[in-house]
Amino acid sequence: LMLSGVTSALAYLFQLVFFAGALFYLEWRLALVSLFVGPLFWLAARYFSRKIKHASREERRRSGSISAVAEESLSNAALVQSYNRQEDEIARFHRENEGSFAAQLAATRLSSLFSPLVDLIELAGVIVVVAVGAYELLQGRLTIGGLLVFLLYLSQLYTPIRGLSSLLNAYYAASASAERVIEFLDQEPSVDEKRWARPLHGARGYVEFDSVSFAYPGTQKPALEDVSFRVSPGQTLTLVGPSGSGKSTLARLLLRFYDPDVGQVRLDGHDLRDLSLHSLRENVAVLLQETLIFDGTARENIAYGKTAATEEEIVAAAKAANAHEFIVGLPDGYDTVVGQKGRLLSGGQRQRLAIARAMIRDAPILILDEPTTGLDARSSEKVMAPLRRLMSGRTTITRVAP
Repeated sequence: LMLSGVTSALAYLFQLVFFAGALFYLEWRLALVSLFVGPLFWLAARYFSRKIKHASREERRRSGSISAVAEESLSNAALVQSYNRQEDEIARFHRENEGSFAAQLAATRLSSLFSPLVDLIELAGVIVVVAVGAYELLQGRLTIGGLLVFLLYLSQLYTPIRGLSSLLNAYYAASASAERVIEFLDQEPSVDEKRWARPLHGARGYVEFDSVSFAYPGTQKPALEDVSFRVSPGQTLTLVGPSGSGKSTLARLLLRFYDPDVGQVRLDGHDLRDLSLHSLRENVAVLLQETLIFDGTARENIAYGKTAATEEEIVAAAKAANAHEFIVGLPDGYDTVVGQKGRLLSGGQRQRLAIARAMIRDAPILILDEPTTGLDARSSEKVMAPLRRLMSGRTTITRVAP
């Protein structure tokens, strides 16, 4: 589409230069008169282009809101139905649709007004040229044949001017859509990997926080202040504290989602900032409070923890996580699609599938973020045994509610 626009613009410019040159060759006085409409075309295109860009931006925003409202309502269908808020959600969806329709209508109205205005400007230009041409005829400086030929070329001159004006409108409308993409692409990562960062092979799992202080970007209050500890392989560090005390922040710093403002986080004696992000995260397995399961097969969800995992490794990890028994009981066994966010599985089954994913990763460092939250006593009991096997011999940092 962009290539087509550039090609059209070049073609219009070539036609503009050619026919303008021809008009000046035929009758330079009339040519100067005919070009007075050029600024009018430009002013009209500029005015409408800005309006169209604003309307298109609003249209894209509304379209995004429609998708967001629909996804939010459907993903929380149980909550909506439990509170009898179906009508409210329908009304909210209708409001967003009406707003999108209004934005589309505004953009269409502007585009519809632009074309007649261009025709009016073009007509005004022809009338002025005819009037001046008639005067030149009376003065004997122009023949009737010369005037007709001039008007023929003039009609060809207005075609590329009209085309360039339409291209300008199309450009502004497209730029409104591109803005949302550019905003996303312009986002800077929260951490930068140094060019000389080195990979870490065969990590043992010695984790050390040395006088670490950190505040999230845009906030003044520190999430962590002068925190120091050391955890060795086979040891477990349990973080206990109220919400907002910085427990999750420790895990984010260890995974290097952020860098500390003060102090150092080390793995096997290496500052994390000196290690490549890929090799660092290859040595960490994470089990989150919200069990994240992809809309794929049970096999694919387990293998997500290790690239090119073999069938034997997948089954062994499932058995170690006490997941093999329920997986083979599924309609298609390991090839059963578990649904979006694992909705076809129970909470305990999802958690054991996540444990199997962490098992197959076989990383020396394990981060547990309240892995049994939301599970009943029986499900928690089924999860704890494989969790203990997963923690065995690894550096484990676990977060629990007080």
